[in-house]
Amino acid sequence: MSNLERDPAEVLAGDDVVVTDAGVEILEPREVPLGGPRAMTVRRTLPQRKRSLIGGWCFIDHYGPDDVASTGGMRVPPHPHTGLQTVSWLFEGEIEHRDSVGSHALVRPGELNLMTAGRGISHSEVSTPGTERLHGVQLWVALPSASRDVAPFFEHHAPLPATLGAASVRTFVGALAGSGTDATVFSPLVGAEVLLPAGATVQLPLDTAFEHGILVDAGEVAVAGAPVPRAHLAYLCPGRASVEITAGAADARLVLLGGEPLGEEIVMWWNFIGRSHEDVVAARAEWQRDVIDAEDPAGRFGTVEGYDGSALPAPALPTVRLKPRS
Repeated sequence: MSNLERDPAEVLAGDDVVVTDAGVEILEPREVPLGGPRAMTVRRTLPQRKRSLIGGWCFIDHYGPDDVASTGGMRVPPHPHTGLQTVSWLFEGEIEHRDSVGSHALVRPGELNLMTAGRGISHSEVSTPGTERLHGVQLWVALPSASRDVAPFFEHHAPLPATLGAASVRTFVGALAGSGTDATVFSPLVGAEVLLPAGATVQLPLDTAFEHGILVDAGEVAVAGAPVPRAHLAYLCPGRASVEITAGAADARLVLLGGEPLGEEIVMWWNFIGRSHEDVVAARAEWQRDVIDAEDPAGRFGTVEGYDGSALPAPALPTVRLKPRS
C-alpha cells in the first residue's frame, strides 16, 4: 500500500503516548484518508514522533471494517517503494496485487502477501469487484543496511493456525506458539494474528531480545493489566518472556508484531526508505523521470502490467532536509 498523503510528514503526528504502571506504552492512532473524495480512512499507529520502529516494523496502517459501497474500496495506482518490505494481511475482503517484477496475486483473509522492494519496485492494489467489506492491516518492514539494495521479489504464504490455551494464533512472519511461515525476512521478526474469546486470558510467549507491539483490532483488551482501546497500539520493550492478554465482554482480535531492535537510523518519506536525505531525493527523481515522465519504463522501478490507469506522481519534497529517525 502507498502512503497517499499529498503532503507526507517527515515526522508523523500522534505523539500522545501513555505509559502504564506495568511499563506498557499505549500509542494512539491518527486517521489518514487513502485516496480521493470517497476516500477510505486508515488508522496509522506507526511511525510516531516518539516511536518510529518496533524491531524492523516501521509502518502500521489499520483499516475497516470498511463499506466498499460507500467508500469505493481500495484503488491504489502504481507507486514506488525502496528499502522495505510490504506485509499485507486481511481480515475481510479481497485485494488484487500487481507489481513490476511480474507478480499478479490476490490478497485474501488469513494469507500473507509479502513484497520485498529492495533497491526498487512499483505495485498497485485494487479491491476486487466482489468485495463488499474491506478490513485488515498494511505493514512495512525497514530493511537493514546490508540488505536494503537486494533485488525486488514477491512471495505468498498461507500460515496454519495453532491453539495456545483459549487463543487461536496464526503467525504470518516468523514463528509463535507452533504457527509460522518461512517468509523471507532480513532481521529477526515475528508477526501474528491472535483471536481470543470473550472473557478469556492467554499468556503469550515473547522473545526477550525482541521489542513488541500489540495492535487491538476488535474487542475490549487488557495487556499486562492495562486497558488498550480498539485501534491503539501497546508497546512492550525488550526483556519480557511473556505477556498476559485478557479479553473483555466481546471476542478480541489482536495483531502482534515484534523484532530485535533494528539499531539503525532510517530516513522515511512517502514510500521510500533510505539512510540519507540524498537517498530519498534520488529515488523520487528517478520515479518522476523514468515512470511519470516515461523516460525509462525499464529503469529502477519497472512497469506494472495490467493496471488500467496512470501511475501515482510523487508529492513535492519538503523545503528542509529530511532527518533520520530510529
